[in-house]
Amino acid sequence: MKLNVLLFIVLLHGAAAAVVSPTKWPTLSGNAPAVIARGGFSGLFPESSQFAYQFAQSTSLKNVVLYCDLQLTKDGAGICRSDLRLDNSTTISAVFPKGRTTYSVNGRPVQGWFSIDFTSDQLYNNVTLIQSIFSRPSVFDGNLPVSMVEDVAGLHPYQLWVNVQYSTFFKEHDLDAADYIRSVSRETIIDYISSPEIGFLKSLSGLPGRHKTKLIFRFMEVDDVEPSTKKTYQALLNDLVTIKSFASGILVPKNYIWPVNKDQYLEAHTSLVTDAHGMGLEVYAYDFANDGPASYNYSFDPTVEYLQFIGNSNFSVDGVLTDFPSTASEAVACLAHNENKPIPTEGRALIITHNGASGMFAGCTDVAYQRAVEDGADVLDCSIQMSKDGVAFCLDSADLMGHTTAAAAFMPRAAMVPEIQQNNGIFSFDLTWSEIQSLKRTQPALTSPLSQSGLARNPAAKSEGKFMTLADFLQFAKKSTVSGILINIENAAYLASKKGLGVVDAVSTALGKASYDKQVYIQSDDTAVLSAFKKNSGYQRVLHVKETISDAPKPTVEEIKQFADAVNLPRSSIVAASGFFVSAFTNVVDQMHAANISVYVSVLRNEFLTIAFDYFSDPMVELATYVAGVGVDGVVTEFPATAAAYFKSPCSDLNANLPYSILPAEPGTLLSLASPDAAPPAEAPAPVLEVADVVDPPLPPVADLVEKAPVTSPTTQHPPSGQPANVVNAALCLLMAMLSFFALSGH
Repeated sequence: MKLNVLLFIVLLHGAAAAVVSPTKWPTLSGNAPAVIARGGFSGLFPESSQFAYQFAQSTSLKNVVLYCDLQLTKDGAGICRSDLRLDNSTTISAVFPKGRTTYSVNGRPVQGWFSIDFTSDQLYNNVTLIQSIFSRPSVFDGNLPVSMVEDVAGLHPYQLWVNVQYSTFFKEHDLDAADYIRSVSRETIIDYISSPEIGFLKSLSGLPGRHKTKLIFRFMEVDDVEPSTKKTYQALLNDLVTIKSFASGILVPKNYIWPVNKDQYLEAHTSLVTDAHGMGLEVYAYDFANDGPASYNYSFDPTVEYLQFIGNSNFSVDGVLTDFPSTASEAVACLAHNENKPIPTEGRALIITHNGASGMFAGCTDVAYQRAVEDGADVLDCSIQMSKDGVAFCLDSADLMGHTTAAAAFMPRAAMVPEIQQNNGIFSFDLTWSEIQSLKRTQPALTSPLSQSGLARNPAAKSEGKFMTLADFLQFAKKSTVSGILINIENAAYLASKKGLGVVDAVSTALGKASYDKQVYIQSDDTAVLSAFKKNSGYQRVLHVKETISDAPKPTVEEIKQFADAVNLPRSSIVAASGFFVSAFTNVVDQMHAANISVYVSVLRNEFLTIAFDYFSDPMVELATYVAGVGVDGVVTEFPATAAAYFKSPCSDLNANLPYSILPAEPGTLLSLASPDAAPPAEAPAPVLEVADVVDPPLPPVADLVEKAPVTSPTTQHPPSGQPANVVNAALCLLMAMLSFFALSGH
């Protein structure tokens, strides 16, 4: 059954996954860069498993190259495993608990379970594969056998790449990888053979068969030593002429081309690709993975990294070796050469910011808003907070502790306000605007299911940017290219009754004074706030439903229609998930659309830890799911550049007849490939949105909290203020006391 499901996926994706149409590329051949799937789609499935290879073929470009790391068994058979120690990626330690040994590998002792100690039958019939990277799905573990090289060839890949990492090691144990390659090549076409060992590649001259196999020299880390020449790879990098004498290309770590400094920012690119192309050598880069560490310059968008290698104006590598071939396919087929294309203005969802481009800069600052405009946002958002002296400004939360340096300066002002949050905070309405301006902005911690993940956002810019008053925000937005603004209002009832601050009046006044002439969206989780703006017929009112819901019955939707033109829903109210797998689409979007209510989804982020496995750790696929799959009317995102790149791409239009499309996820399809015993437990359904959840009481009047002067008789004379009067009274009392003292002393 699982194979039938996978076959369905292959057919579904394969129809759209044709070869990219010819375009002149700055590769050595002038063709599009190759997408090379390391062990298949190893970002999801156990590496080099049948599912991994088939899924790579189904979700990638038709000409995807399947990559196999060759290991030799005791009886000379070839299997595909990247790690020489099988216990890191298989169940072998449980099946053969006494099979652990220690061998010298390139002069270093390595302990584990090795293929050379087991026959192919022992491995194929008893050992199954597991995921070797803990952040990836484990539900496919223990069900898939070890793949033989012949198994991969039997999938009829467009091209096959075999990497021989440990030829010397195998030869030390009376196994010859070169003889194995010659034998297999009589029956199987191997398009690429790579190795970090020069002696092995030189031994392959005159391979049998009429097919032209490319020999590729693989570079390791610069200080590692090549076994044949005893030279470091750095030294060999400076001698490409020698490499050209036995190889047609090189396979290098990506940092050979775009170095990253100790702070994880890009440095200037090297001349390696240009130099190698000048000598007639192709250049392939490896170490690409959507869920691996990368430069902050990429803003956690893996497609941006690929474009750095294939889409820049100076050069393009000839191929990329990746654990996520679908994302590399997007970059090649959909996103490259789009930088100068305009974003379509009609017939697409809105790009609405969440605190500006807060994935790159501290949210709600001038630099975050400026970057959002540059990145292609349609609507800039401002969540209104109020200072003690009535200044309205933009900030995501009334609590300044998580966003600013307030804790260092104003900790004595910390208070508990249960109407707003359950924790202590230093709140904007307890500080004057001048005090707030003295603070510095800081980026909030990563919001993800794993808050302790340690993923930071652009730390070099963590303190950049200034607060913006609502008035300044309106003037900035008015002069910018955005088509509208979204004003988010929360805690209006508390501010009015407890702090004497009229946030609704402040927003209305500011909008009137600014003469803002573009689209205005007023958002609130309080229907009373939305009612207050009903008289402004040109405004779009947005009900913010923060809680996850599973359904919105017709009476509730009809009630919402009385207050709002749109709803802003969390992702989980639109796409239900179970154990980080997409399980179902809810009907909420259809229910809202039936009442002519627009739906915005929030909040989209690029970090892979916030993205379900069905999206392949790729924010583009998540966007496609909400936009093309579900049909939302707007996406609320902290990375507007990613959304803009998606809409620029012709692949976002599923109705276009294109060689490749960015397809939405199909709920439940990926999880159906797992064993039922391994699937995560079904989660309890979210509550239904009821009418009582929507309707709020009217806003209270703004309290007059100005302290009143004490009532006095008309004949009482007062100085200009109370403080001098106190001084006079105190002096009078002191004089009387002194006179009494002198009088007593005289007796």
